[in-house]
Formats: sequence, C-alpha cells, structure tokens
Amino acid sequence: MARDTLTGSRIRERRIIAGLRQADLARSADISASYLNLIEHNRRRIGGKLLLDIAAILDVEPSLLTEGAGATLIAALREAASDPRGKAAELDRVDEFAGRFPGWAALLAESRRRIATLERTVETLTDRMTHDPHLAASLHEMLSTVTAIRSAASILAEPGEIEPEWQHRFHRNIYEDSARLADTSRSLVNYLEAADDATSAASVPQEEVDAILEAEGHHIAVLETGAASPDEVARRLAAGSSGPARELLARALGRYAEDAALLPLAVLTEAVAQNGPDPAALMRRLGLDAALIMRRLASLPLTVLGDPVGLVICDASGTLIYRKPLADFAMPRFGAGCPIWPLYQALSRPMMLLGRHVTQPGPAQRVFATFAVAQPVGGGGLNREPLFQAHMLIVPQAGAEAVDPLPVGTTCRICSRTACEARREPSILGGT
Repeated sequence: MARDTLTGSRIRERRIIAGLRQADLARSADISASYLNLIEHNRRRIGGKLLLDIAAILDVEPSLLTEGAGATLIAALREAASDPRGKAAELDRVDEFAGRFPGWAALLAESRRRIATLERTVETLTDRMTHDPHLAASLHEMLSTVTAIRSAASILAEPGEIEPEWQHRFHRNIYEDSARLADTSRSLVNYLEAADDATSAASVPQEEVDAILEAEGHHIAVLETGAASPDEVARRLAAGSSGPARELLARALGRYAEDAALLPLAVLTEAVAQNGPDPAALMRRLGLDAALIMRRLASLPLTVLGDPVGLVICDASGTLIYRKPLADFAMPRFGAGCPIWPLYQALSRPMMLLGRHVTQPGPAQRVFATFAVAQPVGGGGLNREPLFQAHMLIVPQAGAEAVDPLPVGTTCRICSRTACEARREPSILGGT
C-alpha cells in the first residue's frame, strides 16, 4: 500500500475529529502512547496491519490516511470555515476541494492565517498602549513636565516687573524641565523603536522572563535531571537581561526544580500516557496537589504531551504572574485577564479543583477544557492569613458540539462581547 510522509498527520487529524485521546487510540491499537505520538508527528512510518487496525478504529478507509491533500492544509481550511462568516462552507467536501484545487486551497489557508495574525497584532498593540507600565509612566512624566514648563513661562509672560532673583529661578526651572523633557522623549522614542524590532528584549522584567521561558519551550532539561542548579541556569538564560528579570527567572526556575524533584519526568510521562493531561485523574493516580501537576504538565515537551497545553498563574490581586501561551487562546500582556475565567473563580473557592469548557471570541471559536485551583503559597504562621495563587490549565478540545462552553474573553479592553455583566471598561472592538 502506498504511503507518504503525512500519514501520521492524517491519523492525528482523524483522531481529533473522532474525539479520541492519544492514549485511548494507542490502547485500542495495542501500541504504546509514545509510539503513537511518534507516528502522529511523522517520525515513524506506518503500514500493514497496524495501519488497517487504526483505520478501523477511526472508522475511515485506509486510503484516506495514506492519500490525498496534506493534513495541515485540511486543518487550516477547517479552521477558516470555523469563522462565523464561513457558515456556508461545505465541510464534508474539504478533502475533495483541497485535492482538486491544492493551489487555491493553499492560498485560502494562507490568507486565513495572515488575517488571524493581523487581528492578533492589532489586539496586542492596543492592549500594550492601554496597559504598558513603561509607556504610561513615560507619557505621564512628559505631560507633567510640559505642564510645569507652561506654568513657569506663563508667569514670565505676565505684565509687570519680576525681580531678577525670581526671573533667574523661573528661567532655571524652565531650563531644567526642558532638559528632563528631552531626556524623557529620547527614552520613549528609543523604547518604541526597540519594541518594533522583533529581536529586541522585552520591555518589562516579567515580559523578559516570559520571552526566555517561551524560547525554551517552558521545558528546562538540565533541571529535570539535576545537572545544573536553578541559579546557574538563570545566569545562563538571562545573560543580558535586567537585574529584576534575572531575579524573577531565578525564582521561577527554583520552583521548577522543586516541582521536578517532587514529580520526576519519567513518573509524569507514564501517568500522562495512561490518563492524558487531566489534573483530576493525575491527582488520584499520583496523590499530589493540582497546582504542582498543572505546572509540570505545562513543562512537558511536545514529544511527551503530543498536543500543547497552556497555563496561567495569578496572585491574590488577580494579576497574571506566569503565562504559557496557547494558540487560539489569547492572554493579556499586562495586568489581569477576563474576570469570567475559572482562574478567578478558583480564588473564591480555595483548594477546590474547578473544571469548565470555555471558548473565546474570534474566527477560530475553539473550545478549551480548563482546570483551575487556588492554593496557598509560602509558610503559614500563627494569626497569619495564607497567601493564595490560582492556577488555570488550558487544554484544547475537539468536538465542540458535545459540550456547552462558557463564553469568556481576553481582557475587557479588547473583548468584543458586549452583553457581559463582568465588563470593567468599554471595548474598542465591535460586537461579534
């Protein structure tokens, strides 16, 4: 039987459509989840009886797994059709369309990706203009300085004589304020120019840490094995970063090392192969707390996890202190997220693991399973109230029609949902 290098991708696509987890399909096919993961990522060839068995489990013809348009292209077309404006698209004929007109299909998929990228860029820039602390502080400093210069100049412009001593003071104030205004303006211009450079460092310490962890895929192999200390890794990864960023990174890596010691990678890999990324099932299996399990799931490489997961952590004020982004689930760069997120509901019900399917506005309208829990951090003491942090794990889901997802947003400033009782401020976007 003919085979090509996209058979694994097609198996993964059909599995997702069928609503099966990797572990479930692997068990039915009598193979390990790790071997199926390699097949789905096109790292192992497949054919013969195993291909026929998997096709039978997925209820498809084997030829659909070995022939036809690329799974990536078909997935992109399905995503384009999920836009509310694409309701008239014939989803049942997407394979035929991609097979007969691959050029047009690729153009449509690329246009859809570009539109989504531009929409996300507009949202990100708007969010930044609204919440960027450095930008807000610089603009406030400029306005205050301009006001001071104008006040001194207006006094000098008033009719009547002013004593030479006071004239000298006003002139000196205007000179000093003008010099400060020039310095602030140069700093702001340099900051904005650096922000336009994709290779520039992040603007605030937390963003620097986010960028470093994202570049590492949120998985630090040397901390998993204990081959290096958190401080050593922090010095290497944060070379050239600001002092506060290095301190934040060292703190984050210290907790990473503690988590890895409590839940080793090998133990977690075996548990995930049997239970999937389900914190509730993993809690029962491993006997560990939910927050630790969520952080460890977020640190797993894709070779183990198969499909990526996202994670956000907030402190008791609701401010996000850790973000592992996930495609199609938008997160704010600064401050707090959508108040309807289960993340914040968990703060009012400490130690209780919450689970809810959610969906965000936008072209994709994907459904995500979220798990949230709030747990105390640090040591307690007599007559001391515990400090809580809330975690929310975000897992992409297939089969959106099988659940009743909770509509949530990103942050009020750029959320297009108009009928929302939790809205803090008007949105700059229109309704969905």
